[in-house]
Amino acid sequence: MTKITVRHGGEADLRQTLDLLNEIIEIGGTTAITKPLSREDLGDWLMADQDKANWIIAEDETGALLGFQYICPWQDLPPEACEIATFVRSGRTGLGVGSKLFDATKQAARDMGYAWINAEIRSDNNGGLAFYQSRGFEDYKRKDSVTLDDGTVVSKSFKRYDL
Repeated sequence: MTKITVRHGGEADLRQTLDLLNEIIEIGGTTAITKPLSREDLGDWLMADQDKANWIIAEDETGALLGFQYICPWQDLPPEACEIATFVRSGRTGLGVGSKLFDATKQAARDMGYAWINAEIRSDNNGGLAFYQSRGFEDYKRKDSVTLDDGTVVSKSFKRYDL
């Protein structure tokens, strides 16, 4: 059984995090991000506004990155809400990585004063939908005919978790 530890991500974690995310983007079908990111792009995203954002990583006993989760304010949300993004290494889902990440992220969101967490998920991402549902997120909105950067048209499901 894999021992999973979670901790806050930092500058030294950007390379592994970038590799994991770009692999997920390349595989496609689960994230709305369609183009590979640079280290600078990812650093700007994950390291920005540390008072209102939080980045948690999950590692195995060897220090290999299994996944990460990020919360931040989002322009379409009220100030009492934050957006969540979860990424787990391909082939490592179902091991409890997301659960460990969410336990830490949920507490961080409370500590930062958020009242609820929003998850915006591609409606064709069955694994993502099931994950958030299993954590207690509830459907509250759907958006159809969303065009991604690569021209793919998808629907998005919006789920809410009240803290």
